[in-house]
Amino acid sequence: MSLRTIKLSIAGALVCIGATGCATEGDSVKPTAELTKAHTVVEQADKGGNAQRYAAADLQRAHDELANADRADGQRKYADARAFAQRAEVDADVAVARGNAAEQEKAAADVQKANSTLQQESQRNQGSQP
Repeated sequence: MSLRTIKLSIAGALVCIGATGCATEGDSVKPTAELTKAHTVVEQADKGGNAQRYAAADLQRAHDELANADRADGQRKYADARAFAQRAEVDADVAVARGNAAEQEKAAADVQKANSTLQQESQRNQGSQP
């Protein structure tokens, strides 16, 4: 084995070690911002009402993911905690969006029903006039 081959092998090993160190560096950083944001978004989804009424399964999934995030954070599994917190936030956002969409559909159906009632009333009034 030549000196050049040995140097290249050592350089390659150092690159691999350095890359591994960079890849795991984020795992050692506590995901405080992600957890705070997830807690806030889930709490807002709870308070809105539409998510609870129309998208309870999505909201429950957000709560479950948030509980998993808190548990992983307590165990210092920061990469897992970060991933769970991000999923909790997304699930809460989905719950709010589905809840709002369902509320808008209900409002549209109410308007359509009111229009139909007015139309029937108008036809009845036209029929009773001489």
